[in-house]
Amino acid sequence: MVDMATAIFARGLTKVFRTVTKEPGLKGSVRNIFRPDVREVHAVRGIDLEVERGEVVAFIGPNGAGKSTTIKMLTGILYPTSGEANVLGFVPWRDRESLSYKIGSVFGQKSQLWYHLPPSDTFNLLAKIYEMDRAEYEKRRNFLVQAFEIGPFLNQPVRKLSLGQRMRCEIAASILHGPEVIFLDEPTIGLDVVARQNVRQTLKKWNDQEKATVFLTSHDVGDIEYLADRVIIINHGQIVLDDKVKNLKYHYLNKKIVDLRVSGEVRPPAIRGVKVLKQAKAGFKLEVDTEVIDINAAVSHILKECEVQDISISDRPLEDIIASIYQREEVAP
Repeated sequence: MVDMATAIFARGLTKVFRTVTKEPGLKGSVRNIFRPDVREVHAVRGIDLEVERGEVVAFIGPNGAGKSTTIKMLTGILYPTSGEANVLGFVPWRDRESLSYKIGSVFGQKSQLWYHLPPSDTFNLLAKIYEMDRAEYEKRRNFLVQAFEIGPFLNQPVRKLSLGQRMRCEIAASILHGPEVIFLDEPTIGLDVVARQNVRQTLKKWNDQEKATVFLTSHDVGDIEYLADRVIIINHGQIVLDDKVKNLKYHYLNKKIVDLRVSGEVRPPAIRGVKVLKQAKAGFKLEVDTEVIDINAAVSHILKECEVQDISISDRPLEDIIASIYQREEVAP
């Protein structure tokens, strides 16, 4: 039995894809037709996880790690090869129709909006599909239109929208019916800085108000830092780390990247905890270890020693952080 406080549960969840391959030189041969070679790809390897109701979980990893396959099993799109799962009391692949009323999903650039119709028409159609009360539908639609700032293009055909505009409409459509769990696969992809922050703030506000569960995949550290309480990292179809985001930040986001453009002679500052990653004629790139020196102190030293024309500070790329975790965990495929 799954505890009622648990929104998502999985034990030993596994997915193996079997594909037919052709040997070199046998294309179109009789042997290839009647005795094909079958290759097994283990996309997900015995995943165990539990997500509490109202929790925001970042489910991350490199491309091909098994993230999307896991989400597709949890939403009932794919049948697992073995293992069990339960989402809000439903077995996803067995109770997919009933579960669809309780969950929402956004799969990257796969649209649920009608391409030649405006988003407003899709919203009206979804309200009918989910049998929403008219007053409740209008209240939620008005909130989402304002929160995601989609009013100016709500009545334009989807084909005429930019990727950023469409993604905002996609997310709004996915939570229009008030789902208890939402699966977001790269929700801020293609958005500019302002729109990305707006989406994060709206999702955070929605989660705080409705206590909905969010299962998020993203390569954007900002999404994880702003939205998630907990991070699960998957590689080669296996979970390699499951921890609070604050612990991940403490252990792995302890390095900042500082890009500088300077005037005059380029002399990288000699500061303890600051490493030169790249040097060019007009500037250089530094890595600051914040466990050794505070970022503000490091920047202050740099400004004293260099004639800085421009400066930017960013986190290490998420891929670098994930690679560090793999090395520390020593997980083999």
